[in-house]
Amino acid sequence: MPPPVDSLPTESHTPRPPPPTPTLNPGVRRREVLGWALYDFANSGYTTVVITAVFSAFFVGGVAQGASWATLAWTFALSVSYALVMLTMPVLGAWCDRHGTKKRLLVLTTSGCVLSTLALGWVGPGDVALGMLLIIASNTFYTIGESLIAAFLPELATGPGMGRVSGWGWALGYVGGMLCLGLCLAYVLQAQAKGEPAASFVPVTLVITALFYGGASLFTFAWLRDRGLPASGGALSGGSSPMGQWQRLRQSLHRLKDYPELARLLACIVAYQAGVAVAITLAAIYAEQVMGFQPQETMVLIFALNIAATVGAFSLGHAQDRWGHQRTLAVTLVGWIITCVIVALAQTKPVFWGAAVLAGLCLGSSQSAGRAMAGLLTPPAQTAEFFGLWSFAVRAASIAGPLLYGLITWFTAGHQRLAIGATACFFMLGLWWLWPLDMAKGRARVTDPGADR
Repeated sequence: MPPPVDSLPTESHTPRPPPPTPTLNPGVRRREVLGWALYDFANSGYTTVVITAVFSAFFVGGVAQGASWATLAWTFALSVSYALVMLTMPVLGAWCDRHGTKKRLLVLTTSGCVLSTLALGWVGPGDVALGMLLIIASNTFYTIGESLIAAFLPELATGPGMGRVSGWGWALGYVGGMLCLGLCLAYVLQAQAKGEPAASFVPVTLVITALFYGGASLFTFAWLRDRGLPASGGALSGGSSPMGQWQRLRQSLHRLKDYPELARLLACIVAYQAGVAVAITLAAIYAEQVMGFQPQETMVLIFALNIAATVGAFSLGHAQDRWGHQRTLAVTLVGWIITCVIVALAQTKPVFWGAAVLAGLCLGSSQSAGRAMAGLLTPPAQTAEFFGLWSFAVRAASIAGPLLYGLITWFTAGHQRLAIGATACFFMLGLWWLWPLDMAKGRARVTDPGADR
């Protein structure tokens, strides 16, 4: 007997696999995404060598000659540069949106960072004022460029692919940081074998870093396109005077009332990036002054941290598109809290090494997730302006974290274990802001102008 008609397979009963979700926006070529990611590859040498591994420790121990105020002077110089970016980046971002160009300003800021990094090679023992001035200049140029390159992300990636593409950039960035640091380490080991002091080999590492940054960024300038269109209306008012800049900044912040989820995310970023900034700017100083690392050991440590950060950025960059950006970021913030506790209690180098690897995994993931979430919650017509506010949030954190660390060490006569323990509070505050954030609702506000506000 033939089976009942109802039991026969039909087309409607056959499950169809969902269509593949595109990662890149229409018209975006893979070479262009590679060019975008190669900017992270290029500029990571600056943060790895100058801010984290080499020049920071040389400034405290060599330029400032280990004075009690040396760590505070270092964090103060970085804080000034971040304050300058906070005041100018939203204005510069609005200008880019109005004129439909970000690439031109990116070229200028990259050139400024490369030249001021070369000039850091003139800084020797006792040149504290010159060193602080050049750090302020180079880090200001670097940070503006970092914000500009981030503003290209929504133009390149689709919403579902935002975390993946952001992770590609961070992962390639850590590879660039490791390669640049590796070149510097090879030279430092050779120089130390000849008995050369730090004042002789540190300037050469700065030349290597500047050439690496300038050379690798040429691929970005050749392949990355400016896709923004000049704004036809809604431009921010205010002139180029300091008062006009404050007016524009207030207007940019005022626009956030229409995007409360983005505002909550930015508050979360301020909190947890304060702790991340401590890890980036003070890792070498802590390793040498508290754990007794030698300069070459510190460079190898930072190298290992970058390997872990590469793994974290790439693997969790893909995972966040499946698990959810919010959940991935929450896991990494818990990891950061554990890291701070381990570092504060560590008495041996192997334990500190383990904490550094965990910090690297969390570093890559937290930075990638934060940038991707900002891209998802940013309106397409205002990417540069709102990524300027993202930069504003990150730089506010970069002031708060290291400066508080420096003040704690100064007031407690160099008690850096207490300072790193206090850093865990920043990550706890970040979790508190992150928990109630509604990504679906925030995304709807951006993709559907008629959504309930």
